[in-house]
Amino acid sequence: MGGGVREQPAGATGDRAALTATLGATTLPDTAMLIHGQCHCGNIAFALNWEPDPVEIPARACDCSFCQKHGGVWTAYPDGQLKVTLRNPAQVSRYSFGTRTADFLTCTQCGVVPVATSLIDGHLFAVVSVNAMEGVDPTLFRRATASFDGEDQASRLARRKRHWIGQVEIVEGTG
Repeated sequence: MGGGVREQPAGATGDRAALTATLGATTLPDTAMLIHGQCHCGNIAFALNWEPDPVEIPARACDCSFCQKHGGVWTAYPDGQLKVTLRNPAQVSRYSFGTRTADFLTCTQCGVVPVATSLIDGHLFAVVSVNAMEGVDPTLFRRATASFDGEDQASRLARRKRHWIGQVEIVEGTG
């Protein structure tokens, strides 16, 4: 089923119990893909549990000016679980523009933007940068351009609720 880090028995790509604990889950199915990613220096890191193991990963190249300038290509799995670790929160900038409904977590040390979040009705949603992923077979990415010009704020937030990752945990410190 494509590449990436598939959960295997201890001694293969990692200890299942440790990976399950990382995501705070009680079990990690055999068919799940655990995708790791981070900024260049590792200050902002993420672990995304994608179940079942994806045959392809949608990779949306947003055509807004911000994403165009830094090469933002985003993905989300609405049923996934995302854990974001900010090793040194003082070196994380939350950049917001336009409708100010999303924060782009930018590492002030290396300049990479691996995660964007949106707080909607008190619930945190997120997307991750495919460019920040590690160990994922690039042939899994189904790249497409995405344009959200002209989308009103209510439609934008409704789309994010449907398509962005809905189980998001942000941990500050070395965790």
